[in-house]
Amino acid sequence: MIESPRNARVREVRRLAQKSERQERGLFLLEGPQALREALNYRPDLVEELYITPTALERHQDLGDLAREAELEVIFASEDVIEAMADTRTPQGVIAVCRQFPTSIRSILDGEPKLVAILEEVRDPGNAGTIIRAADAAGADAVILSGRAVDLYNPKVVRSTTGSIFHLPVAVDVDFETALSQVRGAGLVARAADVKGRDLPELSMEALAEPTAWIFGNEARGLTDEVLAQVDDVIRVPIYGHAESMNLATAASVCLYQSAFAQRSEA
Repeated sequence: MIESPRNARVREVRRLAQKSERQERGLFLLEGPQALREALNYRPDLVEELYITPTALERHQDLGDLAREAELEVIFASEDVIEAMADTRTPQGVIAVCRQFPTSIRSILDGEPKLVAILEEVRDPGNAGTIIRAADAAGADAVILSGRAVDLYNPKVVRSTTGSIFHLPVAVDVDFETALSQVRGAGLVARAADVKGRDLPELSMEALAEPTAWIFGNEARGLTDEVLAQVDDVIRVPIYGHAESMNLATAASVCLYQSAFAQRSEA
């Protein structure tokens, strides 16, 4: 059992909070029982190290079973050690180190996707992670992060996906113009979600059912006029109440689900 926060292994794990360290080592930090549960159920091959307090293992006994099935060693650690490793202030007693697993845009498009989310310059980790989770929930085929978007393996992004990062392919560091060209070449309509567009309810079910790549932009600035000039359609989620604005991840969820509803009704 690791009991000292000054242990060299603890410092190695903690350094994965830094992007440069993650890039150099090809690893990332995974926190919390639910995220680990999804990793062990869907991609156990990616889990390199697993640290857990005895109390957390007692509370989540299935994690021990899943780790044994994956032939993964469970390393016991004290509460202080987990706290030193974690990126959160109140960790839940479970930390894992996983291998990064980026997907190429070509492999995504080879699967003939019907619904894709493209994140162009989305910088807030919570928004990015929540959009990935929403895309997963809506049954989207993939998510593409442009080179100007937040790092997929940022601990806050990973936490916000609540394990969805292991459910669907996510391409990273893709040049936006390349992504746009390739999704169009694969037969998807490129629809930008932006306040400058027409209202979402104006789209017919037939249009919504088309294979679609939804494009979501920066939280503060939205999408540039240059980007909007390149897409096939610009759509906004109308606000019927008195809210000043809508959170990006919420608007993205609405758009993705509208497409998902229409595509499934056509099936």
